[in-house]
Amino acid sequence: MKKAKKGLRRFCLVLLILALLGGTVLCILNAVMIRSTSAQILAADACGDFDADCILVLGAGVREDGSPSHMLRDRIDTGIMLYAAGAAPKLLMSGDHGRVGYDEVNVMRSRALAANVPSADIFMDHAGFSTYDSLYRARDVFAVKRLIIVTQSYHLPRALHIANALGLEAVGVSADLNRYYGQLGRDLREAAARAKDTVYCWFRPQPVVLGEVIPISGSGEATLG
Repeated sequence: MKKAKKGLRRFCLVLLILALLGGTVLCILNAVMIRSTSAQILAADACGDFDADCILVLGAGVREDGSPSHMLRDRIDTGIMLYAAGAAPKLLMSGDHGRVGYDEVNVMRSRALAANVPSADIFMDHAGFSTYDSLYRARDVFAVKRLIIVTQSYHLPRALHIANALGLEAVGVSADLNRYYGQLGRDLREAAARAKDTVYCWFRPQPVVLGEVIPISGSGEATLG
């Protein structure tokens, strides 16, 4: 009985040490990612001289009625504002359109059209299933080299880190136009996602879907469908 209790204590101690080591590594990876990308996060009015190929708007949730979530709405509106200010000649809307009945990118496009953005200047990436996939496909499918990334501030360090690892020249603009319910949970998930994408950037696997090249220099109407 004493041996069993002693063995259990040792087991718990090992688990505790592993948890502490894991937590320490996670904190270090997060700190490095945030610090290394901080200089690339710009105010919206500071992007005019960057000469970007496009403004990449990263997808977020769409409600059952087909309307964008608050976070997605703010991302779209920030992208439209940057486009209207002449920060880049094209919008690249990247999100999840991988199943019937759920479509982020056409919701994003519709809001941009309603704001009088020409159809030819709105590209849709229907297979932006993750931040990593969106950046990889921006480079390999849409032939983007320089881009402005639009998402909420908590998400920008990871997106910029991925862009850097993939050889893209990128800056980021925060789409924090409001406060969002449940941010603590998103921050915790993001901490884990940063570690996951650090590993992805080491090995650089292909995204879920690639496909033929649709240059961002052409017409966005090539992405309809």
